[in-house]
Amino acid sequence: MANKPIKVALIGNPNTGKTLLFNQLTGLNQKVGNYPGVTVDKKEGISKLSATQSAIIIDLPGTYSINPTSIDETIVLKTLLKKDIKESPDVILVVADVENLKRNLLLFSQIKDLEIPTVLAINMADQMGKKGISIDLSALKKELNTEVILISAKKNQGIKEVKEAIIRCHVAAKASPLCGINHKIDPDYFAKLKEISPSHSLYELWLMITQNNFPETVTSAEKQALLAFKKDISKLKKYQHKETIYRYQEINKILKKTYIVDKSKASDIRSKLDKIFTHKVFGYVFFFLILMVIFQSIFDWASLPMDLIDGFFAQLAQVTKSLLPAGVFTDLLTDGIIPGVGGVIIFIPQIAILFLFVAILEETGYMSRVVFLMDKIMRRFGMNGKSIIPLISGTACAIPAIMATRTISNWKERLITILVVPFTTCSARLPVYAILIALIIPDTKILGLLNLQGLVLLSLYGLGFGMAILAAFILHKTLDINSKSFFLIEMPNYKLPSLKNVFFEVFEKTKAFVFGAGKIILALSIVLWFLASNGSSDYKNASEIVSKKEVNRDISPEEMSKKVASFELENSYIGMLGKTIEPVIKPLGFDWKIGIALVTSFAAREVFVGTLATIYSVEANDENTTTIKQKMASEVNPDTGEKIFTFPVGMSLLIFYAFAMQCMATLAIVKKETKTWKWPLIQLIGMGVLAYVSSLITFKILS
Repeated sequence: MANKPIKVALIGNPNTGKTLLFNQLTGLNQKVGNYPGVTVDKKEGISKLSATQSAIIIDLPGTYSINPTSIDETIVLKTLLKKDIKESPDVILVVADVENLKRNLLLFSQIKDLEIPTVLAINMADQMGKKGISIDLSALKKELNTEVILISAKKNQGIKEVKEAIIRCHVAAKASPLCGINHKIDPDYFAKLKEISPSHSLYELWLMITQNNFPETVTSAEKQALLAFKKDISKLKKYQHKETIYRYQEINKILKKTYIVDKSKASDIRSKLDKIFTHKVFGYVFFFLILMVIFQSIFDWASLPMDLIDGFFAQLAQVTKSLLPAGVFTDLLTDGIIPGVGGVIIFIPQIAILFLFVAILEETGYMSRVVFLMDKIMRRFGMNGKSIIPLISGTACAIPAIMATRTISNWKERLITILVVPFTTCSARLPVYAILIALIIPDTKILGLLNLQGLVLLSLYGLGFGMAILAAFILHKTLDINSKSFFLIEMPNYKLPSLKNVFFEVFEKTKAFVFGAGKIILALSIVLWFLASNGSSDYKNASEIVSKKEVNRDISPEEMSKKVASFELENSYIGMLGKTIEPVIKPLGFDWKIGIALVTSFAAREVFVGTLATIYSVEANDENTTTIKQKMASEVNPDTGEKIFTFPVGMSLLIFYAFAMQCMATLAIVKKETKTWKWPLIQLIGMGVLAYVSSLITFKILS
């Protein structure tokens, strides 16, 4: 006589082979419908477990946990909480991937704590030898206190054992929790929670209040009592966070005893590549070589298009000046807007190349190896491997990089990462670095292969990263914040990058840079042009004052025109501001014009180049409009007769921008993420002092 069919819910993370196992268990005995109340496909099938026992297998949507963030995951929660009695399972069959067992066991531990009979099927067991994985199955069964079966759904291995385990689990009908969330969180709190309904497991009650899901089996009185626990939302969030940490701590303890990964025994292509990319020596060497290729490419590949863009804007300004009638509007276009916008557009090739390489590294799966590789180093300095993602993302922009720290669960490590991210060289610094390096570093090859300018750029990136690490170490030792840390990362399979994905990634990020910086620079260019084109009474009478000076009586009209333009600029509003701050920055080798650029670049670092382009364009006041680089290279100190951008001055500026917090948007996002002005102000003052002192020392030594 056949027994009543066992209702089995098939649950697992996405991409664990759950659907394939469902097909192996049910064969052609399947039907597709909808879950009650939602238009989401529900797959159900009949499986013959034995001669006298069958099962109804329900394939639930893939989920990483039973804390739902989508409709699919909500279905899983409702099924497990027996929201609909007809849908509630007798046995849970959890499918895990042998290679990502740690992550998969988080979901398993939650299900076990619901005290529902559970079978764990570890899939892809046929890959264990290739991956260098070994499992002590009997020990794992004992530690998890559940039926554990090694299977290969693809090769139809272990299916019979799964069927037998389902029957044994159903007959036993008893299940005990794995972790028991109350022990390390708040025993008194959870003891009171359990008193509300002895007929439900403690974890069921916890999920009811945290997920606001109450099954039919809960009485109205019990529901009101449970709702009272929801009043303190901050406590619920705090306990949820602690729960996840505690679960992973328990999972780590279990896997340490039962699960071994010996990469030296792995034989698949991925493992062979991992042996190189995550090697304790060669991994770092390979990463450094990749960085060197990136920064060599930034100069070598971008030089031609940058020169073409630079020449185009110089020509555009000259043609515009010749076509339009002389006047305020023409001056605004040719001396303000065109040079200012050109100061951003010129750097598109270098920005695009940088984003291209970062997108390729992410698409191929290599970036996850970098995270894993860097964890050992980062921990010594108060961060963890996940901190490397914001630090590398910071090479694009500090703002999304700081937002990316949300993946770091430990508050101290997250705060340290937020505070040091601005040291990494963002794309906004790249225009400043590129123009200054081109001015003071010769375009020569080292050993006939390596571009010297590219090596200097790589050194500046290394300097910023090194300072971030040093600052993190100091903060780690000085910040009095107690917190526990854990690090988990999934290594994706290697794959060829999608050209479509790479293109859109580069396009979107480059567009964001151009339009983000462009709006600021366009506005500032107009303001700077106005301030440089208007001034005091001396400005208005510049021609008369300059011509009366005895030293100017015998000079040519061209020379007189240049001296008048220079005198006008010095006595303009912007000149008066620059002269006011000049005594502070003069020890660094900077003149008042550079000082203006430093002040305006607080809006955005890349404004530095556009500001100088506008100032020098106003000062030139002639028909022969030159490129931005030529204007800066020909700028002369009127007191000494020497060029302004000498090697000591250029290096001083590079060091200043390497360390200074020159971005008000970054300060705003730090305030948003830390919810206080304390930390952004510490950043601004600390990095400012460091930049000034370092720049001063650099200039004095090189002079």
